[in-house]
Amino acid sequence: MAKNEKMVEQITSMDVDFAQWYTDVVKKAELVDYSGVKGCMIIRPYGYAIWENIQKDLDARFKALGHENVYMPLFIPESLLQREKDHVEGFAPECAWVTIGGGNQLTERLAVRPTSETLFCEHFRNVIQSYRDLPKLYNQWCNVVRWEKTTRPFLRTSEFLWQEGHTMHETEEEAREETRRMLGVYRDFYAETLAIPAVTGRKTEKEKFAGAEETYTIEPMMHNGVALQGGTSHYFGDGFAKAFDITFAGRDNTRCYPHQTSWGVSTRMIGAIIMSHGDDNGLILPPRIAPIQVVIIPVAQHKEGVLEKANAVKEELLAAGLRVKLDDSDYSTGWKYSQYEMKGVPLRLELGPRDIESNSCVLVSRVSREKKFVPLEGLADAVKEALRSVHDELYNRVLENTKARTYEARNFDEFLDIAANKSGYIKAMWCGDTACEDKIKDETGGVKSRCIPFTEEHLADTCVCCGKPAKHMVIWGRQY
Repeated sequence: MAKNEKMVEQITSMDVDFAQWYTDVVKKAELVDYSGVKGCMIIRPYGYAIWENIQKDLDARFKALGHENVYMPLFIPESLLQREKDHVEGFAPECAWVTIGGGNQLTERLAVRPTSETLFCEHFRNVIQSYRDLPKLYNQWCNVVRWEKTTRPFLRTSEFLWQEGHTMHETEEEAREETRRMLGVYRDFYAETLAIPAVTGRKTEKEKFAGAEETYTIEPMMHNGVALQGGTSHYFGDGFAKAFDITFAGRDNTRCYPHQTSWGVSTRMIGAIIMSHGDDNGLILPPRIAPIQVVIIPVAQHKEGVLEKANAVKEELLAAGLRVKLDDSDYSTGWKYSQYEMKGVPLRLELGPRDIESNSCVLVSRVSREKKFVPLEGLADAVKEALRSVHDELYNRVLENTKARTYEARNFDEFLDIAANKSGYIKAMWCGDTACEDKIKDETGGVKSRCIPFTEEHLADTCVCCGKPAKHMVIWGRQY
């Protein structure tokens, strides 16, 4: 089969209709199914296995830094949600409310949690008394509900799974350090585990999280040049602490307010994986989160010794710590090739009578589709090396796509021309005025500031929009 030959005909080409391609992939690869509740998804076993591998990796990273897992209630009393003005205004349009319980009208409405800052603050008030109680480094794995108008599986759903870290610190310096540190954890996870390089930086005032003093973001670019907000980390200062009257006895025995952070990523990351790595044959999974890292396809499995040898190879690879599936079903070999191609399994191992005779097998990369004849002796090491190559190739492909689709604009005409005719990120200088952000969004039909990158380039002295002195270089783009 030719390297670029299309194996899966049921999937729309991404160049023809990217949105339909995405929908085809999530359905055909058996990641999700639609539920009877509009905007909510059923995450199928294969999709949930990806989430479990993501969760396992991230959870280990959090715990290595001293974070502990907790669980907060699903419901938030309306009076509690309203304690922080900016926060409640930011989330009120997306809240789902419970007004009846057990057939009786509730005396107070309960919000189904859209996020848990207020719940954590209520708890922190009870458990923080002294500087000796700090820092509090908590994380929660849970579901949240935000009543979205337009939904798409993984990218934007009314209910989704995520983790939300919530920490309290003795000093502003410690809290700010935590905010940046956790964004770094996300950046490293995206690169090392998901094989996705991404832009990181600070959100503008207009785009920051409701109630935060500063919001930092990770912004990977999808295959089609559109941004996805992949995760955020927020510095709250002592605003929530004051609203909830959280104080502690400081080292000098004065009453002090702790400084707070919050940070989170969600099942939206699976959407990032699909749109960063997938192709017209379906899903391509980074090896470190793939439920199946290598699938063994026995060739002419009816012949003597083939299945026995395939099972021996499977056991050897399992013993080496790899996630392996042996497909000995009665489907045709061609169907199996196509099926696991579509499901994004990083490596395919073909084993038939001739291979056994020569004490070798064939390894096929999902990314390059290149076939390699590999000796069965030392096979586990060869498979691990091949998986590393798949990861590196995926990472480099996204990196090259991001570079190729990142443009510079030094005046508004250039900016408008790029926005109208190219897809990707636009680097441009900005004066810091929200009015310019609004004008850019309005005149381009949706291009928004993604972030002020940590490393800024000086492209010009003046704002790309209004011509006033520039304060920052901003990365702009369309978003999911």
